[in-house]
This record gives sequence, structure tokens and C-alpha cells, in this order.
Amino acid sequence: MTISRWDPYREVVALQNRVNSLFRDMNGENDPTATASFVPAVDIYEDPQKVVLKLEIPGIDEKDLDVRVENHTLTVKGERKFEAEEKEQNFHRIERRYGSFYRAFTLPSTVDTENVGASYTAGVLKLELMKKPEAQPKQIKINVGKGGKVEEPELVGAR
Repeated sequence: MTISRWDPYREVVALQNRVNSLFRDMNGENDPTATASFVPAVDIYEDPQKVVLKLEIPGIDEKDLDVRVENHTLTVKGERKFEAEEKEQNFHRIERRYGSFYRAFTLPSTVDTENVGASYTAGVLKLELMKKPEAQPKQIKINVGKGGKVEEPELVGAR
């Protein structure tokens, strides 16, 4: 019996490869989700003014990224290239993923698709999608009457 080292992600990677193969067979080779080599991790959060996405994509040049918004769908595509000069080295282990990736996110209707900001710092792509003004919370002033009695607003035409 051969003893092999247990890899907790081996089954997950095998399942992902099978699913990718299934999509490739169903949709053809041109489907970006089927040909993606890896899927970068993403954090998504929102505050009253905006929705923010942070994608972890170290080692990717800005020119190799493509960010688009079409029909309330945000897509991020890119490629991490394997450096040619390192191919001649004697590698003992290669654990980083290389190749292309593709992520798509459906945006809520409260997001202003014309007001999107992007920055790329320390391997993290940060996308800020501002909310439409009508979707942002509004402060409502409360009027309090004298003597603890709330005054009724006068209705026009009512007697």
C-alpha cells in the first residue's frame, strides 16, 4: 500500500475541474466561465452611499485587467502570466495559480452604473459603485408641538 499525503482541497479542485469541463462541453470553448484558470477571492460590502467589492489578485498587471458594467452586471476579467525567464529555473513547487479568470456580479437597481470607481493597490482591486441619490437614506426632521401636543397640519380645502 502506498502512503500519500492528504490534500484537503484535492476533492474540491477535482470537482471544480469536472464542473468546468461540463460547462465547456455544454457551452463551447468561448464561454469565459468555463475557461477560467482560477477564481479570485472577493469581499463585498455596502454602506448607505456605495457598494464596494475587493478582489484579491496579486501579481496581475493593471493592463491585464478588464472591468465592465453592462445591463446591471459587473464583470471582471484578467490574466496572471507565468514569467518566461522563470521557466528555465528548477522549480520545487508551484502553488500559485496562473492563467485567466472571470467574475460576474449582478448589481442591485439602487447602484448608479455611471458612477463606478476602481483602484488597484497591493494586489487588491477595489471597485466602488455609488448608489443612486434616491436610494440613499434621508434624514427626516421630527416636529414636536408645544405642551406635548403635536399640531396637525392644515389641510387645504378641508373644513
